[in-house]
Amino acid sequence: MKTSFLALAAGLICAATSPSASAEEKAAPAQRADAPRKADTSFSVGEIVVTARGMAGSTDNVLTSVDRLGGDVAQNADVDNVYELISRMPGILLTDFNQGTTNGKFSMRGFNGEGNINAVKLLIDGIPSNSNDGNMPYIDMIFPLNIASIEVVRGTSDPRYGLHAIAGSANILTRSGGTFVDARASAGSYNTYEGQLVAGLERGALTQNYQIAYRAGDGYRDHGDTHRFSLSGKWGLALGENVRLGAIARYYDADAEEPGYLTFADSRADPRMTNAYNISDGDTRKMQQYAVTADATLSDDLDWSSMAYYNRLRDDRYVKYSVGASQQRRLTEEDHYGVSSALHWHSAISGMPFMLEAGGNIEWQDNRSARWLSVERVPTSQTREQQFDLSVGGVYLQAIIEPADWLRITPAYRIDWVGGNFSNLLNDTTAPINDYGSIDQPKLSVAVFPADGVTLYGNWGKTFQIGLGSGAYLIPPRQVDLAPSINEGWELGAKYRLDETLEARVAYWQQSATGEIARKLNDPLGDFENVGGTDRKGIDLQLSLKPVEKLSLWGALSWQKALISVPSPATPELAGNELNHTPRWIWSGGIEFAPVEPLTVSLTGRGQSSYYLTTANAEGKWGDLAVFDASIAWRVNETVELGLAVKNLGDRYYEYVWWDGAQTLHSPANGRNVTASARLRF
Repeated sequence: MKTSFLALAAGLICAATSPSASAEEKAAPAQRADAPRKADTSFSVGEIVVTARGMAGSTDNVLTSVDRLGGDVAQNADVDNVYELISRMPGILLTDFNQGTTNGKFSMRGFNGEGNINAVKLLIDGIPSNSNDGNMPYIDMIFPLNIASIEVVRGTSDPRYGLHAIAGSANILTRSGGTFVDARASAGSYNTYEGQLVAGLERGALTQNYQIAYRAGDGYRDHGDTHRFSLSGKWGLALGENVRLGAIARYYDADAEEPGYLTFADSRADPRMTNAYNISDGDTRKMQQYAVTADATLSDDLDWSSMAYYNRLRDDRYVKYSVGASQQRRLTEEDHYGVSSALHWHSAISGMPFMLEAGGNIEWQDNRSARWLSVERVPTSQTREQQFDLSVGGVYLQAIIEPADWLRITPAYRIDWVGGNFSNLLNDTTAPINDYGSIDQPKLSVAVFPADGVTLYGNWGKTFQIGLGSGAYLIPPRQVDLAPSINEGWELGAKYRLDETLEARVAYWQQSATGEIARKLNDPLGDFENVGGTDRKGIDLQLSLKPVEKLSLWGALSWQKALISVPSPATPELAGNELNHTPRWIWSGGIEFAPVEPLTVSLTGRGQSSYYLTTANAEGKWGDLAVFDASIAWRVNETVELGLAVKNLGDRYYEYVWWDGAQTLHSPANGRNVTASARLRF
């Protein structure tokens, strides 16, 4: 018998998981006055603003590797898309398709960004922002000038999130509060133009924040025109000192051509070309996001935080992958609703600090996935017409126990349930959801503070993966319910901080999965394949140094390995092979220098080693890169700042590569390009 979601939804009226406090409040929650010593497992790039202590659902209660990117870094960035910013953070793998609105995404902990397994829970101001298949289209709604900070949580020990949080989560926090006007205009290579305007108005108990942004360009490659428009508003109302209500609304509209993928020979002969058969490829994408939030301090020891949200995605894409393939029209229509809530109690038992948090979330999805074969955008036959609803919800309980001022223990337990139904409208058949049952996820974290500035930490936990799209349902000829894939991971780490001068962290991690599944990306049914048991492991090293006031340096190096440990019975020959598109090495770093007061010069770089294209490991290794960007900012006065940025400083050729079953297909990345900007702050 399938799980009843009526009972679960009723239970979530009282407890359900996403923080909804303002962005700057959540950037780095302040320490309670009665806490003997703060656990610090985070690493920061840029300045993190602290304005208030954390509410329920705060990352401050998570003892795992946490990384934060400051708003000062984000707001002056010249990037095509915000996901590029996240690649500046340690151990992040960037997958750059460079195909119009299907531009790319980020991943971590030995998972790739191909789209067959999406292992990162994306949130924007605490709002779940993955599409049904786990991809991240909603990240395009955010432009850099409106970012207060970006927070990445790695591993399997965070109990706040269930669906898609296989390897961790990322939360993009936008600006909240204040009275200001901040505008930035830029123009650069490939006829690229961008304008961003962010404003805040704070009067008494009411705060208002708005963003309007537009970006257009021809693209590095032929047939690469893009037009993107984003509009958003945030409102906050304080009812006294202890209750705050909020609302968020976002709208996004994009239209883009796609240059397509090149053969190896064409990519080397003319990387800026497009194929004649891609001339009608392109995409239109519209998205909306709405949320209402409530935060309350019920007493000195009790906090409550809740949110209700709605996401809407409409995507209409025409794509042809190679000369021998047919053009496809891919239509995606998704409406996602959800509620989340958490209750946080902290006190002391016999003088021992103690915290208990109960929370949960549930989301309902109404999805349509349709596909046609077409010629120059004229449909010739329909290959898919699927309508499916999905409901995923869970509850969690987490405690923090501090039996000594040098020890912090955090046990947690999360349980998720899945429901839904599937309809294939092409053959008028239906199918129920796989009976996943209750998905239990125990977790435990421990931190030790042997000296001031030093945190030694370890954690263990389980997360889960379910089938997505049609893969979540018991569709004939399958007669046996698919069990969830359970990821079990652990981590050992050490963090050292010396005032504002030095910050360093090292962590070793492992993560293993049972029955891992991967979506078949070009399958008419949208089915999955059984990867089998997998093992992932790695080492992350991070260092930030500020030897003098005007000079700062940071760097990160990650080694990772992802293998098939127990192959599917259908492919026993894959035992021990590496998972596709997973480089062994990832690095990033930067230097910022202010030789005179109005001038700031910076140099950043990122790179990775090569990867296999399939789990067969038979098509060679591709995709290594080392790219450097430089920028200069001149603060004319308190109002005006001028900037000049050069990306891919060495004009190095690098690319995204995949295997279509017969050949490698290549998407060259941008060559050297220059952007000039002006920023006005009032």
